[in-house]
Amino acid sequence: MKLDDKIQIKNDEIADDHIYTGDFTPLRKDAFNKSDDEKITIIQKHVKGIMETLGLDLSDDSLMGTPKRVAKAYVKEIFGGLNPKLKPKSSTFENKYNYEEMLVEKDITLYSTCEHHFLPIVGKAHVAYISNGNVIGLSKINRVVEYYSKRPQVQERLTKQIVKELQSVLNTNDVACVIDARHLCVNSRGIKDISSSTVTSEFGGKFKFDSSIKDEFLKYIQLDTSFNGL
Repeated sequence: MKLDDKIQIKNDEIADDHIYTGDFTPLRKDAFNKSDDEKITIIQKHVKGIMETLGLDLSDDSLMGTPKRVAKAYVKEIFGGLNPKLKPKSSTFENKYNYEEMLVEKDITLYSTCEHHFLPIVGKAHVAYISNGNVIGLSKINRVVEYYSKRPQVQERLTKQIVKELQSVLNTNDVACVIDARHLCVNSRGIKDISSSTVTSEFGGKFKFDSSIKDEFLKYIQLDTSFNGL
């Protein structure tokens, strides 16, 4: 067996087993040398080539604009989290009201993309922190989740990136995140298990070393907090 074949088999095994290789999104050194418009132009050509290879007729009114639409969606939306300029500015405020318990933002809707097959990941993120003197606006937690979700991902890395970012912003280790998500690369291809979901967690500081605090957080995210009509 040729070396290239062995490497491909190993890479396929990593993808099918959903193994991730580090806490940082793998980026080339020249990742930000091209402008968004340049990237869109290049991706558009590649998408057109893929569609033509599949035998699609791009002269059809329904398909002729698809390559550009896909390219724009990739750069501006689906993979917008690769652009450091879009990283949310997470200002903190002094905890003047002396709230000393954990704050939990649960059921944050999450859309990401599996980096192994470029298929959607859809789920919920639950995030908590305990203030050490600083607090953050609630919507900023959602924006941090969204930013790191909008890139090719594996769920384990995404969970850790959310925690690390909030630890840095809030200047505390006392941050936790649990993600429950469905992977269409599992649900719609391969094993085609339509009922399974994947749960990952990352606990820092008190959430990691104090079992009572971890248990409290896990109980909170199990609460039914749905609101009829909202």
